[in-house]
Amino acid sequence: MNPFILATLLFALGLGTTITFASSHWLLAWMGLEMNTLAIIPLMIQQHHPRAVEATTKYFLTQATAAAMLLFASVTNAWVSGQWDIQQMTHPLPTTIITLALALKIGLAPVHAWLPEVLQGLDLTTGLILSTWQKLAPFALLLQITSPDHTILIILGLASTLIGGWGGLNQTQLRKILAYSSIAHLGWMILVIQFSPSLTLLTLLTYFVLTFSTFLVFKLTKSTTINMLATSSNKAPVVASLAPLILLSLGGLPPLTGFLPKWLILQELAKQDLALTATLAALSALLSLYFYLRLSYAMTLTMSPNNLPGTTPWRLPSKQLTLPLAVSASMAICLLPVAPAITTLLTF
Repeated sequence: MNPFILATLLFALGLGTTITFASSHWLLAWMGLEMNTLAIIPLMIQQHHPRAVEATTKYFLTQATAAAMLLFASVTNAWVSGQWDIQQMTHPLPTTIITLALALKIGLAPVHAWLPEVLQGLDLTTGLILSTWQKLAPFALLLQITSPDHTILIILGLASTLIGGWGGLNQTQLRKILAYSSIAHLGWMILVIQFSPSLTLLTLLTYFVLTFSTFLVFKLTKSTTINMLATSSNKAPVVASLAPLILLSLGGLPPLTGFLPKWLILQELAKQDLALTATLAALSALLSLYFYLRLSYAMTLTMSPNNLPGTTPWRLPSKQLTLPLAVSASMAICLLPVAPAITTLLTF
């Protein structure tokens, strides 16, 4: 792709998200979301492959449906209450429709089916943008909506954690596994969004760091399936030894960074007398942990090919940048001891 066109698209992507962040009017927020969607579509389709075209078409139709629902709900709210302000959502009907529209935009269960299919058709770099940056604008709106009924968010959150765990169990494609991982993590965020918005923000930022480092590991080792992970130790021995720690951090095992948000969310749910919800969420984390362990096993505990072509790749110089991976991997593994400082910063 032409560098000038790429720069323009990335600028439009950032501008759309910024407009949604800065807006207090539903029409302006909708416009920012539309700019966001239209800017990423050329990035998704740049491979000129039938699978990429299919994924882009599915993404466009899904996002257009969600945007239409959001516009319809905001017009309905203005008709019923005379308010276009995002923080003045008082009527339960438009609030529920907007919550479902934003759930469709980010891929929450049960409106999640498009996300694994779309992510599977993209390259790892565009998939990383879709899994991280594209979640920011809808989450900014979800954080501002004061929902009168907590039940729908708890149902969406629990369904996402359970389906995100179950869906990834039988997968062999890494991008689909990361998509189900995304669904499960979003479920944890939605469970606590109405009780502690700062904790949701902490979970979102932690998820970004963990997902960023995981995508970079797969990109460095050029892996798209579990079988391809078995040769990682020949391509990048140090990365292959660190990758299980990153994956187990995604699963939420102590003493790694990924344990921090899950620990605090379970504590918050217990404070809100939602012991059953907390128990189901904690049990669903075991499902996710199983497929992270599968990836760790394939990467480090299997015998890699020891023939001459199989043992040479690590000797060849790599042209990929390793500094972003080094920084994000360190953060994905080592941030738990500074948890008090992080939580204090986010409560300001």
